[in-house]
Amino acid sequence: MTSLTLVVFSLLAGLLLWQFYRLTVACRRANRVDWGRGWMNLLDGLNRLFCYRYHRLNVLGMRLPKQGPAIVVANHVSGLDPMLLLASARRPLRFIIAREEYQRYGLNWLFRAIGCIPVDREKKPEQALREALRCLRNGEVVALFPHGKIHLDSDPPRRIKAGAIRLSQITGAPIVPHHISGVRGEGGVISGVLLRSHARIKSTSPIYPEEWGREQLQALVQAVLDNKSEDLESIAN
Repeated sequence: MTSLTLVVFSLLAGLLLWQFYRLTVACRRANRVDWGRGWMNLLDGLNRLFCYRYHRLNVLGMRLPKQGPAIVVANHVSGLDPMLLLASARRPLRFIIAREEYQRYGLNWLFRAIGCIPVDREKKPEQALREALRCLRNGEVVALFPHGKIHLDSDPPRRIKAGAIRLSQITGAPIVPHHISGVRGEGGVISGVLLRSHARIKSTSPIYPEEWGREQLQALVQAVLDNKSEDLESIAN
């Protein structure tokens, strides 16, 4: 290696280290949730930078209670959705996800680190229910997508699954519904993350189960997830 090559290599290495340092500082500043581990807090900040700067997520905080249990639900339009919800939350979210997704190669370590709850819909779905109940009784926030899979606003209507309603009525935890829109790569898992968007999250106030019957509660959540404001008003009235 010639002296000139060594100088160029050293400069490039120094530049990379400097950029890495700047990114680390930016992630620390962007971090809003204490996950209990320094590297997890850095990832939290990195995700917020990615969602707010790259995907231009609207600056809107999730309307979560400051403490105590809560259930976050949203429509599901792409693989970007969990990242958007995490970026808008000021508390850790425990996502309920399909076991096949939880065991996805290369991502399992991350899903374990953020406390995702795997559900085996074919064999023992009750195990995930028990774990979700335990989390809620411990005052944590559980998040899920009641449509069960990617479902676009333009798709035929799809009735949401009743898991969130059931968890809410058993524990008394409020449901905080959201509607996600503006994702350019909607309909795709990878494209939703990679294609730059003008992502938007529309949040509503927490819905407390003691104020509504089971069918009304389900209809209210369905109306928010489907962005049907007229249905929401008719139910509320």
